[in-house]
Amino acid sequence: MSTPHGEDDPWSRHTGLVVDVLKITMPRDFSDQAPPVWVGHVSVPVSSVSTSAPFWRRLGMRQVFVGESVAVLELRGGTHVVLHPADAPIEPGTPAPFDLMVEDLPATRERLAADGFQPTPIAHGRIHDSFTVSDPDGYAVKFSSSHVVGRV
Repeated sequence: MSTPHGEDDPWSRHTGLVVDVLKITMPRDFSDQAPPVWVGHVSVPVSSVSTSAPFWRRLGMRQVFVGESVAVLELRGGTHVVLHPADAPIEPGTPAPFDLMVEDLPATRERLAADGFQPTPIAHGRIHDSFTVSDPDGYAVKFSSSHVVGRV
């Protein structure tokens, strides 16, 4: 499947399956209860913690801790993004190890552009619309429109 993120985009290979599974497994009456589990930590190897931490914080994350060799930033729901020294250089254009979901994608893109980021145009997909920005190491950080069901 050809996507704005390339032929090897792991998300696009499973798009049809995800849609089919959602149609089959999602209950019609969504509870207002938050799910009992969530992602605790996501590891992001970077070339410089001191350079990367302010960048990721400007994307909208809450700073928990920043030291010489590690930074911890928090996402909505409590997930911690842990920045730490990379063992090898990051190839520019490498997708970040996760994507970010936001309530208002056009407003987020506009805010980031006004803050000096260079977001790509919004790509319209079957499930999500999205855009990317590049971090100091060249990671392609993908922002996606939300499809959250119920409380998070």
